[in-house]
Amino acid sequence: MEHLNVKVLDEGGQEKPLRDLVLGRWTVLYFYPKDNTPGCTAEAMEFTELLPEFEKLGVQVIGVSRDSPKSHHRFKEKHGLKVKLLSDPSTELHRALGAWGKKKGYGREYEGAIRSTFILNPEGEIVWKRTNVRARGHAKEVLEEIKKLIGAEN
Repeated sequence: MEHLNVKVLDEGGQEKPLRDLVLGRWTVLYFYPKDNTPGCTAEAMEFTELLPEFEKLGVQVIGVSRDSPKSHHRFKEKHGLKVKLLSDPSTELHRALGAWGKKKGYGREYEGAIRSTFILNPEGEIVWKRTNVRARGHAKEVLEEIKKLIGAEN
């Protein structure tokens, strides 16, 4: 579980290994390309709307992008977002989990963030993942899946 050792920047700009942020509780870790873009905003707003339901289950929701902590702060303020946002400027965590790779757009091929979501159990193991997800409606799918996973444990 090498992904747990990857260091990211928390909302305060402090560098921390992922393990310090996820061990001990269920975690939804979703990767998105860029703050303040239409799809990414819609996805973050849907996770924010459903956050009370995730929290009732003891689940934290964390978004990850290459954007800086300062950009994340502006993004959260502008849209009233309540989810935690982590910065992975080196893309090391993206790459460790397969959320970075070749994409096609506007007639060209390039490397970038692949919209992906992972559910981690309290031990930090990935127990569910989806890549190339649609931004809209995805948060509801994740909530339903986590209900099944947590129900299976109890």
